[in-house]
Amino acid sequence: MSSLREIKDRIGSVRGTLKITSAMKLVASAKLRKAQRTIESLLPYEQELDSILHSLLSSGNSPRHNPCPPSDTSEGGTRKIQVPEGDAGDCGRDGEKRSGTEGLLGESCPRSEVNAVVVISSNSSLCGGFNANVVKKALEVINGSEGAVEVIAVGRKAAEAMKKAGFAQNADYSDVIGHPEYEKSAALARGLMERFNAGELGRVVLVYNHFVNGATQTPVAETYLPFSYEPEVPETELPEDLIIEPEREEILKTLLPQVITLKFHTAILDSAAAEHAARTMAMQTATDNAEDLLSELTLEYNKGRQQKITAEILDLLGGAAK
Repeated sequence: MSSLREIKDRIGSVRGTLKITSAMKLVASAKLRKAQRTIESLLPYEQELDSILHSLLSSGNSPRHNPCPPSDTSEGGTRKIQVPEGDAGDCGRDGEKRSGTEGLLGESCPRSEVNAVVVISSNSSLCGGFNANVVKKALEVINGSEGAVEVIAVGRKAAEAMKKAGFAQNADYSDVIGHPEYEKSAALARGLMERFNAGELGRVVLVYNHFVNGATQTPVAETYLPFSYEPEVPETELPEDLIIEPEREEILKTLLPQVITLKFHTAILDSAAAEHAARTMAMQTATDNAEDLLSELTLEYNKGRQQKITAEILDLLGGAAK
C-alpha cells in the first residue's frame, strides 16, 4: 500500500486538476451559449434568403440559349437554370462560356477530376472524440472519392491529421475556426466558388461535426458545390402580381453566391458550437472522474491513518503492560 505521504500528495494533485476541469467546463459552457445565440440570430436570415432563392429557382422560365452543352436538367431533382446569351464568363479549360450562376448549379461543361474536401475541426484538444470523429469521416470521404482529392483543413487538429495522412496544406485556416467571423468564412468560400467556376474543381464537400444538442455531435459530409436543391413544386410560376426588379437572372447572379457563402459560414458556426458542446461534456466527465478518484483516495488515506493510529495505540498498551 502507498504511504500516507504519497496518498496525501495525490489528493492534492487531484484537487488541483479538479479545479482546472471545473473552470474549463464553465468557460466552454459560456462559449457554447454564445455560439448558440449567434446561430439562432443567423438562422432566420439564412432561411429567408434560402426561401427566396428556391422560389426563383423553382419558378418556370422561358427557354433561353445555354452556352454549355445540353444536359438533363431534372437529374437527381436538381434543375440547371438557363441564362441569357452573352451573360457568361469563362467555362473553364475548353474556352467555352458559362455564367457564374450556371457554374455554381453545375452543368456538363468540362471540369477537373479533382475533388476538394474541406475538413473543419478545432484548434485545440480536450474535447473528447470531436476531432477524431471528423477526421475519420473525412478519410472515409477521401477514400470513397473518384479521381484526385485536394484536402483543405480548417483547424489545426485537422491539418495535423491530414498531414500525417499525406495531404500537405498550402495555407493556414486555423483562424477561421478559432475566431469565427463572416468575412473570414466568406473569403474562403469565394475562393472555392471561383475555382469551381473556373473548372479547377469538380466537386466540393464539407466535412464537419453537426451540433445536435449539448450531448450529441454528429460528423456529416455535405456536398457544397455544385449547389443543388429539391423544388417543392417543380416548374412553378411566380405569382402574376409579383414584380421582380431587376430581372430574375440578375437577382440570381447576386443571391446564389450569397446563399452559398452563408451556407459555408453556417457550417463553421455549427462546428464551433459542436466543439464547445463536446468540450463541456469532456470536462464534465473529467470533473466527475476526479471527484470519484478524490473520494477513493480520501477513503484510502483515512483507512491508512486509522491503521497507523491503531498500531501506535497497541504499541503504547504493550509498553505499559511490561
